[in-house]
Amino acid sequence: MATEPLNPPQPAQGGAVAEAELDGNVVDTSAAGISPWGLARRRLKRNKVSLAFGLLFVLLVLSAIAAPFWANNVANTTPSKNNISDVITVNGEERQVVDFDGVPVGPTFQKKYFLGADGNGRDTMVRLLYGARNSLFIGITATLITLALAVILGLLAGFFRGWTDAVISRGLDVLWAFPVLLLAVALGVSLAVGGLTIPLIGVKIQSGSLWIPTLIIGVVNVVYLARPIRGQVLALREKEFVEAARAQGSGNLRIMFTELLPNLASTLLVFFPLIVANAILLEAALSFLGAGVQAPAPSWGTMISDGLNLLIGAPHLTLAPGIMLVLTVLSLNIFGEGVRDALDPRAKLKIKG
Repeated sequence: MATEPLNPPQPAQGGAVAEAELDGNVVDTSAAGISPWGLARRRLKRNKVSLAFGLLFVLLVLSAIAAPFWANNVANTTPSKNNISDVITVNGEERQVVDFDGVPVGPTFQKKYFLGADGNGRDTMVRLLYGARNSLFIGITATLITLALAVILGLLAGFFRGWTDAVISRGLDVLWAFPVLLLAVALGVSLAVGGLTIPLIGVKIQSGSLWIPTLIIGVVNVVYLARPIRGQVLALREKEFVEAARAQGSGNLRIMFTELLPNLASTLLVFFPLIVANAILLEAALSFLGAGVQAPAPSWGTMISDGLNLLIGAPHLTLAPGIMLVLTVLSLNIFGEGVRDALDPRAKLKIKG
């Protein structure tokens, strides 16, 4: 009895993506030959929620960059200028910026005092945007410091093992033993008074500088990234490509930075937005407790702390920076989760058109 030949899969028409079934999973057959980074990019493009929150974070960054424009051309003030005795017209009615009871004007949704004023008559919108600049600067810069230190320590500990690994691991254990917030507060309070002198290079950082909370946050977060990197390096150093590089005469440093480090790129890319979110939260907590950004410089943490005294009469002082903080951390976490899912090799059978 003759049997009909199986029809081979036809190429997709009109830009559609060819699909096939493999063990009950939908597989994108057109993905053959695409690099892992290309596959990750395609997965991320399909994650609309993650991309939307990534766009939200970009908009928050752009708003922080535009802070001087808003202050100079719209509000015509500075983040530290007190206007406690000023009078503003709202809906045709003249009002004191800060009344006799010490309660500031609320949001006017006009050029000046768009989000109201604080107890000293300072424009809340201007301080919110400049606070975003400070909080984002500290969060991103501290994360870069964390990445640099964690990569160096993780590479050294995982590659050389032995006493090098023992010394680095025990040092990380000491950091791990302290609650992060308590350690950061202790360092912040001690350095906020006398400043910081970096040994070897002899650089003096004055008290009140944004670099003090930046360095503190960058150092205390190292333990959370150095340990995963160390574990990954321990596995990678036993791979064939490392043996091949060693057989070709490559030295230890060359192997670490040209063979192992590129294989850590996906891990670092996944951790970056998550650590930025954690650093921004930690900065807000430090500033709220008086151990981070020092007055009169604004940050979301200091603004929330200042607004608690007027929470009943002027809730906008706490709500505005609180909402900005929540949106920033939420956008980074959701986008970071999307990046992690896109780079997850186990997700390769979920590709569809």
